[in-house]
Amino acid sequence: MNDGSPLAPAAAPARPSVRRHHWIVRLTHWATLFLVAGMITSGLQIYEAYARFGNRGGPFFPSPFDDTRFPQWSRLGGWLAGALNWHFALMWPLVTVGLLYLGYLVGSGEWRALLFHPRDVRGAIAMAQYYLHLRRDHPPQGKHNPLQKLAYTSIYLFGVLAVLTGLAVYKPVQFGWLTTLLGGFQAARYWHFWIVWIFVAFTITHVILVFVVDPASFRAMLTGRYRGRFPSHD
Repeated sequence: MNDGSPLAPAAAPARPSVRRHHWIVRLTHWATLFLVAGMITSGLQIYEAYARFGNRGGPFFPSPFDDTRFPQWSRLGGWLAGALNWHFALMWPLVTVGLLYLGYLVGSGEWRALLFHPRDVRGAIAMAQYYLHLRRDHPPQGKHNPLQKLAYTSIYLFGVLAVLTGLAVYKPVQFGWLTTLLGGFQAARYWHFWIVWIFVAFTITHVILVFVVDPASFRAMLTGRYRGRFPSHD
């Protein structure tokens, strides 16, 4: 019976909560964040010891960071030996976490949902247009959109390069063939340093897009359950 008052609009049905992230994915995600942060900050302290790229008295590799002193809060270790100890101590847990995550991707078959394929190029362009406000509607996506797959595939490759360049700098005699392949000790050190900034740029962009585009994905990385705008599956 209607008493003449306007009817209240029907409440929108709650979006179902679905399982998105396995506990291994969540564990390795957050462990990688803290371990990479420690690797980067200790690496900046190591850089303080010789803030140039190239042999002393010889030609230098071009870098806007020549002789840069990074803020104390951004450096871990306090001095060169302390930073080296932190860097090498964190290296092995980081590699272990990476292998654990890789093992999960292979064992579960989830690598298929993450790997970027040539057929994803058009979708990645559409997503980039959406993020740049050149397109109004959000392109269709599943658990990962094509631009995410491009970013994740690329960052895994850069992770491999980070390990290889790090080994070339850490053991230039034992891994002499690798150091030579990378152009020598100073070149390996140069590429290792620049991979750091790729990781920094990736992290900043990743965090911004999570909170601007799909905040529910942050909760999903904590709880494993997703209730948000986009469809999901595991």
